[in-house]
Amino acid sequence: MSYNSGETKIRFIEIIRENDGLIYKVSKMYSNSFEDEQDLFQDIVYQLWKSFSSFRNESKITTWMYRIALNTGIHYLDKGKKKAHKVSLDETLLNRPEIIDESKQDQYDMMFAQIKRLNDIERGIIFLYLEGKAHDEIAMITGFTITNIGTRIGRIKQKLISQINLNKAGNGI
Repeated sequence: MSYNSGETKIRFIEIIRENDGLIYKVSKMYSNSFEDEQDLFQDIVYQLWKSFSSFRNESKITTWMYRIALNTGIHYLDKGKKKAHKVSLDETLLNRPEIIDESKQDQYDMMFAQIKRLNDIERGIIFLYLEGKAHDEIAMITGFTITNIGTRIGRIKQKLISQINLNKAGNGI
């Protein structure tokens, strides 16, 4: 199947439609505003299309997509930092079920506000972890070893706990 064939384009569109939530979540995590989110979504789809012909089915399609989406998101953030943009902490991070319990909602908001404060790599790793990805798949996506992913996840969790505790102490909770 050639890169520009109609079949390839149709298959690509199907894959994007089946996995648009993945792209949406990464766009949300690595954007500064709704407009940035839309731009990043389009940029990720464009990068996926550019790389589609080189996908060799050596990994799951979602693993390949996460790798490209996270790398595109990190690059997008790096461009934004050069412009001195700040990441808004009040944006929602992921599609989530409705939470009726207000205290759980507050905990959720606090946790994701702290995740937004992590560096780009930590944010990507914890995002994949929260998506339910196994250590070996996170390693494949990020290029780190499985052991390194386990260590990093442990450190990220401790960092988040510390940040949340400092935030609570600062607010007199």
